[in-house]
Amino acid sequence: MGLCFWGYALILPLFLKQFYCQEPNTDGFYVSQFFKQMGLSSAQAYNFSAPFCSWQGLFCDSRNEHVIELIASGMRLSGPVPDNTIGKLSKLQSLDLSNNKISALPTDFWSLNTLKNLNLSFNKISGSFQSNVGNFGQLESLDISHNNISGEIPEAMDSLVSLRVLKLDNNGFQMSIPRGLLGCQSLVSIDLSSNQLEGSLPGGFGSAFPKLKTLNLAGNKIHGRDTNFAGMESISYLNISGNKFEGLVQDLLKETLEVADLSKNRFQGHISQVDSNWFSLIYLDLSENELNGDMIKNLTLLKKLKHLNLAWNRFNRGMFPRIEMLSSLEYLNLSNTNLSGYIPREISKLSRLSILDVSGNHLSGHIPMLSIKNLVAIDVSRNNLTGDIPMHILEKLPWMERFNFSFNNFTFCTGKLSPETLIRSFFGSTSSCPIAANPSLFKKRGSATRGLKLALAVTLSTMCLLIGALIFVAFGYRRKPKSGEAKDVSLKEEQSISGPFSFQTDSTTWVADVKQATSVPVVIFEKPLLNITFSDLLAATSNFDRDTLLADGKFGPVYRGFLPGGIHVAVKVLVHGSTLSDQEAARELEFLGRIKHPSLVPLTGYCIAGDQRIAIYEYMENGNLQNLLQDLPFGVQTTDDWSMDTWEEEADNGIQNIGPESTVTTWRFRHMVALGIARALAFLHHGCSPPMIHRDVKASSVYLDQNWEPRLSDFGLAKVFGNGLGDEFTCGSPGYVPPEFLQPEHELPTPKSDVYCFGIVLFELITGKKPIEDDYLNEKDTNLVSWVRNLVRKNQRSKAIDPKIQETGSEDQMEEALKIGYLCTAELPSKRPSMQQVVGLLKDIEPKSNH
Repeated sequence: MGLCFWGYALILPLFLKQFYCQEPNTDGFYVSQFFKQMGLSSAQAYNFSAPFCSWQGLFCDSRNEHVIELIASGMRLSGPVPDNTIGKLSKLQSLDLSNNKISALPTDFWSLNTLKNLNLSFNKISGSFQSNVGNFGQLESLDISHNNISGEIPEAMDSLVSLRVLKLDNNGFQMSIPRGLLGCQSLVSIDLSSNQLEGSLPGGFGSAFPKLKTLNLAGNKIHGRDTNFAGMESISYLNISGNKFEGLVQDLLKETLEVADLSKNRFQGHISQVDSNWFSLIYLDLSENELNGDMIKNLTLLKKLKHLNLAWNRFNRGMFPRIEMLSSLEYLNLSNTNLSGYIPREISKLSRLSILDVSGNHLSGHIPMLSIKNLVAIDVSRNNLTGDIPMHILEKLPWMERFNFSFNNFTFCTGKLSPETLIRSFFGSTSSCPIAANPSLFKKRGSATRGLKLALAVTLSTMCLLIGALIFVAFGYRRKPKSGEAKDVSLKEEQSISGPFSFQTDSTTWVADVKQATSVPVVIFEKPLLNITFSDLLAATSNFDRDTLLADGKFGPVYRGFLPGGIHVAVKVLVHGSTLSDQEAARELEFLGRIKHPSLVPLTGYCIAGDQRIAIYEYMENGNLQNLLQDLPFGVQTTDDWSMDTWEEEADNGIQNIGPESTVTTWRFRHMVALGIARALAFLHHGCSPPMIHRDVKASSVYLDQNWEPRLSDFGLAKVFGNGLGDEFTCGSPGYVPPEFLQPEHELPTPKSDVYCFGIVLFELITGKKPIEDDYLNEKDTNLVSWVRNLVRKNQRSKAIDPKIQETGSEDQMEEALKIGYLCTAELPSKRPSMQQVVGLLKDIEPKSNH
């Protein structure tokens, strides 16, 4: 079940005129006063005639006298919590006020000594955290993350002897971690990351938490040593990256650890051997420390390892470590680790490897065979590699997102290009065939080359040009060096670039007003350990280059890219002005990220870069419905098109432009798409309370995943703009405007507005026609809706059916589907069915399975 039932669905039924009907000095009275004084608008009100213990989000004791649980997450409650409201709920055990705009707590709040669970995360609470928190002696879970709380963590925490979960992350806590925290010996999870904590860990820190499984101290300035963590026998997740810890890595890696991020610290010493304590590791990041001696020799013992990063350390010059037995490895970064010798042939056994970075070493010889099935990024730059780049890698390059072969001694195109061409077009090596292009001379594909025929068996000289052009796409602009100068730009230097940054598309110019790209975090909901920043977005999209542009639609441009960890994404920049603060926008995006449904495009993360709100979506491999119905090949970019950027090919070379003809042009497929869209809208309308209105349902908002299943996108984005939406964002796109919006004083969007737009998409699926501006139209019928409705009224429905699908299924079912579209596009909203009813109607005409 989607988050909607746990967000807006938990809004308390409330009707303002009934506030005074509650008996004074009862729990019902206190709760009603709380909502009234917190500014709950009448638009959010519900019928309040039932007893208060039946209100949604309230749970009472067995006698229905006292509230024991209050859930009011995401209700847009604003301002300070007043006294004599929830602070008077004497039996309250669980309180969730997360995802609101609460700025302060009442003085009587600290008398809630029966609390067991408290969640105040994602609010605007500022000032210091009261030492009165010690009154909550029964508290088991405390979450005040993502606020503006500053000052010290109170010593009174030692009274919370039952506390199991503590989340204070993303605040402004200062000074050192207090000794009082050591009194919370029942803790299972601690998150103090992204604060301003400094000083040393208190003595006995590790042994104080024998039950601790998760510890996150990342992004502070804490001093300490490996010995501070001794005694944590149950720890499985440890992230202390971005601090000032010293000591020996070996003493930190416990046999229970699965995730260990020790990067960006001051750890020293040798780690030449793996011992049994490391065998549970899945994720290990030791990068940017001061490790020395020989590199780990027996890495092959780490059978579960998926992510390994040892970059930017001070290892002795040595051979490539043995890794061929790491069959689960997906990410390998050994850059700037003083490697010499050859890249071993056994690396070909890493069949799951998606990212390989061995740049900045002394490696020689040839690039061996690699398993390229999952490979999306490779960097072997700044080595002494020679010979040819293997053809199987060259063939993969057009589909890879990041790669770098520069500053080596490759010779694969020696004699294939003239010296004049090499001098004019390439730089970065003393050899006769450097692989680093001058970006001012090349583009991957311009508007004049849409029909480029790219066969895989091209000549080597043509491949050289292609590689040069693609490197420009992967790594963005680099200035042309002066005569005789070879500029060596490392990945680390690239990431330290400063702003502000300005980008252009055909329709807009947008600016990310940030000073340092690495200081702006990118939130990836399911992979918080990746520590991704705006600099990674720049790299993933080639500095938001036009050649990675997938669409330039209503909300803003959409770019394609691969983030670290091999995450294939569509990056949507919401360029139009928002009235929400950064924290409010982040809260909305966090909420949308937790809404899950099989027929919705998942929001996987976001970034707040200056005034820009950037939404990051899961990439949809098979493009959008608009392109599919209009027979546009992949790579033809129309408004709001996220389709895959591939190359157009002749029919006889084995590369297809679009999905299987036999599947796409069948009634079964069209019905499946219609039912999927209907289910998505039914979930938004009927699975959320209050209903979530999409506002912009259209064929180009429907995408097809790798299994050709339909996914509806852009739900909830209008809220990210706050109250500053103009008519263009609330009244639909051209060809999809409901008739009620054409009135001088039109109504606000409702679920029935979405129903009308769905009806148009259903007509598109059945007829194969565009909603407007198509050759089937005449003076009488100016759009698809009027054309189909007239045919239905004349009982000539068969004339509207797409000839491509007419013989692939029951014509009766197709005509019944036209009737459903007819109902959805009724002139009056009240005459249109609900999306729940539409789902039922479509299921009644579902084609029978062939199996």
